[in-house]
Amino acid sequence: MPLDSTNFPFVWMTYDEGPDHDHDEDFEALEANLKRGTPFVLLTDSAPTEEHQHSQEEKKRTSLWMKKHKAELRTLVLAMIVIEPSAAKRLAFKPFGIAFAKFWGYPLKLASSREEAMAIAGKLMSERSGRATA
Repeated sequence: MPLDSTNFPFVWMTYDEGPDHDHDEDFEALEANLKRGTPFVLLTDSAPTEEHQHSQEEKKRTSLWMKKHKAELRTLVLAMIVIEPSAAKRLAFKPFGIAFAKFWGYPLKLASSREEAMAIAGKLMSERSGRATA
């Protein structure tokens, strides 16, 4: 899940990774974004497929990392926005979104295009900044 934080607070994530991909770098990049102390949104247009499987060791490492950073994740990550042009696939993602939110502590939102995803992300950022100043 390589991250591109060049347009922070809009952080792009990809699930297209090679077989020798270093997940430690991904966690370090996510931690760097959390250390900014500023809310942000994760976006992806390469949602995981059913073939995207993790080993038991990777699942355990992810779970331990997530538990260590749960408070920051809940506070600073406003949502993960998945771009999926197919209405049928977006509908199929909805049940997964419930489990996703329980595990990660932030919601999974679905968009049909990059434009819609950026509109959702902008609205989330605007709502958060409005709450911070109110």
